[in-house]
Amino acid sequence: MTGPFLPTLKQLQYLVALAAHGHFGKAADACHVTQSTLSAGIRELESLLGVVLVERTRRVVRFTPLGLAIADRAHRVLREAEELTDLAMGAGQPLVGDLRLAVIPTIAPFLLPRILPRLRVERPQLRLFLREEPSAQACQSLHQGLVDCVLLALPFACGDVERAEMFDDPLLMAFPGTMAADLPPMVSADMLDPAQLLMLEDGHCLKDHALAACNRPELRSGARMMATSLHTLVQMVDNGLGITMLPQLALDAGILDRTDIDTRPLASDHDWRTIALVWRKNSPRGPEFRMLADLLKRLHADQGAG
Repeated sequence: MTGPFLPTLKQLQYLVALAAHGHFGKAADACHVTQSTLSAGIRELESLLGVVLVERTRRVVRFTPLGLAIADRAHRVLREAEELTDLAMGAGQPLVGDLRLAVIPTIAPFLLPRILPRLRVERPQLRLFLREEPSAQACQSLHQGLVDCVLLALPFACGDVERAEMFDDPLLMAFPGTMAADLPPMVSADMLDPAQLLMLEDGHCLKDHALAACNRPELRSGARMMATSLHTLVQMVDNGLGITMLPQLALDAGILDRTDIDTRPLASDHDWRTIALVWRKNSPRGPEFRMLADLLKRLHADQGAG
């Protein structure tokens, strides 16, 4: 097949976005084009290939079996194209130019404001494009080529990735101040009332870390309230609605300022999470990402020492 008859990367990008979002409008937004442009691009691709890839109705977008197979193959083609760019960038000066970083919400507001200003001073030619996403969504963005690397907390199953562990982040139990007088210096998991436990909603890896630290599987179903952020959890605890678990990173950033909340360490073999940077396995920019992880680790340590 000669050049003029090959699909363009843009057409493949439109198809992959539509498969991921299942909606023309949302796929167009993800590709930063109008809905009509995306729709026309997919029709051009169908005409070029001589097959129907998508059945269109007013309410739903339904891929044909062949359409799904081609979308899956298109995703791999786009990944290969992305790796060509990575290879070229990796051959140049490291930590210079654009780098797309996803950061999970239980890290971003507590770590980044403290280290990004110093990162800009040390690496003025590095342009970070940040996106805040829950762990599962961030890993999906990584494997779809939407970001270059992810700053998250381990353990978490992020697929076929390489990682650089940066530092451990202890987890502590947080109680309303009115309960503090009756608490020992360290609390055990069997002291926790499932009906009092407040947790982040599904999709946040901190929820799984908290449950692992407690080592009480029944707490997963016993938790009666869920929140979307650590700040919401803190407000709920401060208003006497229950107890929760918070990372030291958030405490160091002042999340408990102007609250009447006390914390206690938990007697557990797993009372921490590990902050790490992950990237796609065998990425040509792997050495550069490892260098970034080392830099972020040092900036965090310097901040703590200061």
